[in-house]
Amino acid sequence: MNNRQLTGMLVKRGILSLPELKNLEEKSLESGQGLKDLLFKEARIDESQLVDMLSEQYNVPKIKLTDLDIEEEVISILNKQTCLRYKVVPISRIGNTLTVAMSDPSNMNAQDDIKFLTDYNVEVVVASETEIIETIEKYYGAIETPQAAGSGEEIGFNLDELLSEMEEIQVEGGEMREMTIEESIREAGDAPVVKLVNMVVLDAIKKKASDIHVEPYEKSFRMRFRIDGVLYDVLHPPKHMQDAIVARFKVLANLDIAEKRVPQDGRIKIRMGRGREMDFRVSVLPCIFGEKVVLRLLDKSNLQLDMTKLGFFEEQLEGFKNAIHRPYGMILVTGPTGSGKTTTLYSALSELNKTDVNISTAEDPVEFNLEGINQVPIREQVGLTFAAALRSFLRQDPDIIMVGEIRDFETAEIAVKAALTGHLVMSTLHTNDAPSTITRLLNMGIESFLVTSSLNVIAAQRLGRKVCQACKEEFPIEKHVLKELQISDRMLAEIAGGVPRIYKGRGCDACSGSGYKGRIAFYEVLLMSEAIKEAVLNGSSSSELKQIAIQEGMKSMRMSANIHLLSGTTSIDEVLRNTAPD
Repeated sequence: MNNRQLTGMLVKRGILSLPELKNLEEKSLESGQGLKDLLFKEARIDESQLVDMLSEQYNVPKIKLTDLDIEEEVISILNKQTCLRYKVVPISRIGNTLTVAMSDPSNMNAQDDIKFLTDYNVEVVVASETEIIETIEKYYGAIETPQAAGSGEEIGFNLDELLSEMEEIQVEGGEMREMTIEESIREAGDAPVVKLVNMVVLDAIKKKASDIHVEPYEKSFRMRFRIDGVLYDVLHPPKHMQDAIVARFKVLANLDIAEKRVPQDGRIKIRMGRGREMDFRVSVLPCIFGEKVVLRLLDKSNLQLDMTKLGFFEEQLEGFKNAIHRPYGMILVTGPTGSGKTTTLYSALSELNKTDVNISTAEDPVEFNLEGINQVPIREQVGLTFAAALRSFLRQDPDIIMVGEIRDFETAEIAVKAALTGHLVMSTLHTNDAPSTITRLLNMGIESFLVTSSLNVIAAQRLGRKVCQACKEEFPIEKHVLKELQISDRMLAEIAGGVPRIYKGRGCDACSGSGYKGRIAFYEVLLMSEAIKEAVLNGSSSSELKQIAIQEGMKSMRMSANIHLLSGTTSIDEVLRNTAPD
């Protein structure tokens, strides 16, 4: 509850007069104390009165937490971090309804987040903030003081407190000095918008988010993080701060602040502690209620280039490595946007990157700078397309060529010809599985004999979330569920000794209550065997190609995901979300 809501309620009930309110606001400005603190200090209101008012105002029951003995099973539903963030405590659960005690029952964002995290319906009772903090300490342990800024890794902050300050401080215009995050946070006189943006960016880094979404709507403004492939609502700044926050991102990305009619793209580089650097790719898109900003976090320190740790099974990795170590031919990695295709290709390039080979890549955009590899960013507005870059590469004495994406016939044709004339060509396509990639190339206009002559391997992939190892727990699974997942008795015997052990994350501090931490790739690796080539030349459909490949030992995407499921790496939800039945 912000100061305006609280003082408005006090004035409305006659507890505070307008002259008294004005006097308190002046004292608050002079002393630097918060208005709420002054109201408590000068005994204008105590916590019990506040609880009574909130209960009556929002028509929710009030409760005294000191009288309760909360079951451990209920406490475990929410983690300590969530309770502290929203000043809530779970107190009971009946069926699919979770009752939580809150100090601010008007906080609908908190209620929505709790509903999202727990998948329960949420009912609210009101309790004093002091009692809630004491209850959190009683059941979750002592509350640690946030670490001071400066290390570049663990910086504590309270965004809710910062937002309450923002509603009272007018942001002044003028040039903003560029600083590191740590310098900005240490500067006590920094503009609130600068502090907020820096803190949001740092929070995203700490939570290992891949994207930050800044989204304007008609009556609201929100920020979301994509963590392990799923978007989470993290913050709802005041609507009147929207233009200032978007402008700050545009300043950092060196974009035109005045231009609000067309999309803009830029980059931000941030220096962290111990020499660590973080790149952000920034995209600004005009929408009907303002500009949406999306930042893609590019952390080279987290780039996994070890092919053995990507999610390949031993036989899949062996087949893929054999294909990339051939002197010529085409390697295709397929999957939807954000499925890790670029990481797989970077891993392959890293494996092949030696002083005796010339490697060139065309990317849109270049995500990570790889030492020893010539990387070309695509700029279609000046005519530097994938096809144009490919033609230029062929005059640059290449050994290995990587094309970010095959989007059209022209690019596909040049790539196939390059693969047939002694070059190793790597690229990506947006298809659902490996066999349908062949059909896609044929539909683009590439002749079937060229496809069979040029292709070495196709690797289709999806990214599934890994069950949090800190809070995972086994749960029973019925036979019919195994059947729906297409887990055969043979697979069950080979992977789990005949006993299905399926795990799910309960939710803890380590995984921010989600039950998942990290991701792993589910692969489908199709090697171009003689049987597959013959089937392509005979005009077989993608489903027929898939059956032939499975008979030859290929693990389909669903099979790969099921093996990770039975190994305790992922969950049933992730298998169903990311893979289709065979």
